[in-house]
Amino acid sequence: VLLRHGWTGIGRAAELHVRVRVEADPRYVFRFEDEVALNPQVVQLHGGASQPIFSCKFIRDVRRWASQPDHLGGQYWSSSGSGVEKETDMAGRRRERKGWKVAIHDLSGSAVAAAFMATPFVPATGCDTVARSNPGAWLIVRADTTGSSESWQPWGRLEAWRECAAPAGGKDAVCLRLHLLPERRDACVLVSETPLSCDKGGEFSIDMDRQSVLPEDAVASETPSASSYCAASMGESCAGGGFVMSCSVQGEAATSSRPPLVHLAARHVMCMEDAAMFLALAAAVDLSVKACRPFRSKTAPAKKKTAAGSSSPDPLELDT
Repeated sequence: VLLRHGWTGIGRAAELHVRVRVEADPRYVFRFEDEVALNPQVVQLHGGASQPIFSCKFIRDVRRWASQPDHLGGQYWSSSGSGVEKETDMAGRRRERKGWKVAIHDLSGSAVAAAFMATPFVPATGCDTVARSNPGAWLIVRADTTGSSESWQPWGRLEAWRECAAPAGGKDAVCLRLHLLPERRDACVLVSETPLSCDKGGEFSIDMDRQSVLPEDAVASETPSASSYCAASMGESCAGGGFVMSCSVQGEAATSSRPPLVHLAARHVMCMEDAAMFLALAAAVDLSVKACRPFRSKTAPAKKKTAAGSSSPDPLELDT
């Protein structure tokens, strides 16, 4: 887009001929073809055409939650709450949403990225929702460069909780907070904190020009630049800042299924594995909105029309 082309005055007796053009920011667009929990294909959209690129596999295995792969490191996994809270939960038979995993596979069937539920989603003491004081969390990983099918490289940690509306009015919101886990660094990096309407859903995004990306509890004068932290986790192309990705998800009030739609800045995607990593993050965002629903529903869950047109209950409602 050409914004200006011509002479402009500078000072009293001089002119400068300028040509100002705004270049488009090319983006890749991906869409999950159905609910994440229904193991959909993921297609790339080109105008009116679509092309299968990945497949998504959802696994819910509560029994294996406590025995996650050791090679991810124990520092990434945590249980829910203190010992006193655990005893209270067991005594009251309070439910947990845990053991969820989403793997993104390429067309050859190899898993190239995944999201593991690292901290269960449990209701806070005295209420029926996941609270900020004890958020649920996902570990976002990508395939290790060694090529081992059983080895993962941690990339980010996504936390989620539900902010309840004030009694005077307002709507509940699901808050999502993403930290990157740079290699060979002790500090994690906050790159996005986004509230989404519980009823309507919304858009989770990473935009380096809008977010503060310095490590938490860090002194600015003693820490490297934000761009160096970003580049450590997302590649040198991220050092330029700007839009990275966005993911649109639906809320609780939706009566028809609208699977996640993902936009990725082309300059931040160096290979297909990069795209798969962001799709695993998008799947975790979508499932977090569902995992933050109240644990005791006052009414039966409404049936939704799936992408295929048939009506069926949300598959995750069976776990609540």
